[in-house]
Amino acid sequence: MIDPHHPTELETRAIDVHQLLPQQVPFVMVSQLVHFDMVRTITELLVSDENIFVENGRLSATGLTEHIAQTCAARIGYINKYILLKGIQIGVIGAIRDLNIHRLPLVGETITTTLDVLEDIFGMTLIQAVATVGDETIATTQMKIAVKE
Repeated sequence: MIDPHHPTELETRAIDVHQLLPQQVPFVMVSQLVHFDMVRTITELLVSDENIFVENGRLSATGLTEHIAQTCAARIGYINKYILLKGIQIGVIGAIRDLNIHRLPLVGETITTTLDVLEDIFGMTLIQAVATVGDETIATTQMKIAVKE
């Protein structure tokens, strides 16, 4: 039996991320959920030239920031669907702090974003995120995400 609190990578990769996110195509900025536990969530995004946030062959800073926010949304969506057994909730960014973008990813690159929950209180989640391409860190930030009931 699958443990929803500790799914394997194979189990998380098999999930259709569209079932976790309130965003719909063409605004989906997560390709796959790679890892989930209550503290850490990891997603991937294959940067496509069809992505609405691609400009001159690179994902824009706005697109990269949205990808990080949607990693948070995938985490919340997973918790709602597989642990709390309820529907998708809308989250809003309450704050972005210390956003450092070292470079913008190119079309064809896969961004792997790891977020760690620092606090989760009263419907507000504070996360630390690191986005990488291969072994290279391309962005880091902290975000506060509030979930609408």
